[in-house]
Amino acid sequence: MSEYPFLNAPYAFTVCRIEPENNLHLILEAFAPPPPLTLVIVGNWNNSEYGRELRRRHGRQSGVFLLDPIYDPEQLNLLRGNCAVYLHGHSCGGTNPSLVEAMYLGLPVIAYDVNFNRETTENQALYFNSAGRLKELCEQLDVNTRRRLGEKMKEIADRRYTWQRISKCYSNLF
Repeated sequence: MSEYPFLNAPYAFTVCRIEPENNLHLILEAFAPPPPLTLVIVGNWNNSEYGRELRRRHGRQSGVFLLDPIYDPEQLNLLRGNCAVYLHGHSCGGTNPSLVEAMYLGLPVIAYDVNFNRETTENQALYFNSAGRLKELCEQLDVNTRRRLGEKMKEIADRRYTWQRISKCYSNLF
């Protein structure tokens, strides 16, 4: 627990590959001093010049924790499960496993505003497309809104993202 001093206060959390399409530059810009919340990002910072540059620029910033990859599911779930809000910056791909996992945990979600994030969350999450909008959303996110948003994300995950439903969809497809 002492390894993670931020666990005692509300924090925003994301876990992802540190690549431009995951919009970490926007997320880090939104959390520039004074940050709306403490920010925790878990990722592979040393795998690209993009990641190394972001770490150089923001690694010592107050209220920002840039953690290396965590492969232990218990540790990752501890961090993810105790956050105040899950940030999902992915702008490429489709239904992303880390987003669905956050929804299953009943976490309030603020996602990058693209059609597949809206589809995954049934337009019920909060969405950003700029650092300013993300900062605004985080500053306005009170306890009741976080609770309601988390409950909605959990309901969607429980209804749409079960092995039974997914296997049935594949079976119907074939």
